[in-house]
Amino acid sequence: MLALGCDHGGFPLMKEVKKYLDEQGIAYQDFGTCSEESCDYPVYARKVAKAVLSGECEKGILICGTGIGITIAANRFPGIRAANCTNAFMAQATREHNDANILGLGARVIGVGTALKIVETFLNTPFSEGERHVRRIAMIEDLKNE
Repeated sequence: MLALGCDHGGFPLMKEVKKYLDEQGIAYQDFGTCSEESCDYPVYARKVAKAVLSGECEKGILICGTGIGITIAANRFPGIRAANCTNAFMAQATREHNDANILGLGARVIGVGTALKIVETFLNTPFSEGERHVRRIAMIEDLKNE
């Protein structure tokens, strides 16, 4: 199951992502927001990050205007590896190399077609569990202990 969250800037794109997920038969839990009324993205980053960390959801997708703020907020949680992606190659690389567990998207930065290709790639790319990648992820997690 996927955890979904967005702020007001990401709401229009989130509707398109949910439509895509429904068409693909991919289960998700929507943690909001539910409108284009101004709200604070850290609220939704927290909800999605906690759902992923608890195991309630396997991965997450977060959307705000640029994808930057909501991704930064999610990365404050140890164990979250959120990546703001603007193309499918970035989504592939972050899954293969970083085992990213949350995808960040910027609704004001990319179009719907590109966003859906990024989502598809993120969801369908496995982690390449090579020794160097596992070692680097461990090093990233160790940084949070400093």
